[in-house]
Amino acid sequence: MTRKRRTFTTEFKHEAACLVLDKGYKLPEASRSLNVGETALRRWVQQLDAERGGTTPTSKALSADQQRIQELEGRVKRLELEKDILKKATALLMSDGIPRTH
Repeated sequence: MTRKRRTFTTEFKHEAACLVLDKGYKLPEASRSLNVGETALRRWVQQLDAERGGTTPTSKALSADQQRIQELEGRVKRLELEKDILKKATALLMSDGIPRTH
């Protein structure tokens, strides 16, 4: 019988990491009480600690501030791509290679 991989919400991961970082729970104690593997909980704790230090993670952020930063970085990236496309289109239209209609 194969075990199905469990998924956890960002809120759950955040709260679980807060138990260790803020409430003083030991990692093994918190993992047992939450029925979560120690390795997963350790990753969440390390990620939240790094986020609180100002590091934006490559995976989905746990803290609200870092989630907002990731969202805004995505918007900036999309807008820069659109700007580059418009620049290229403008250059193409302004070049002499395309006959103009008057």
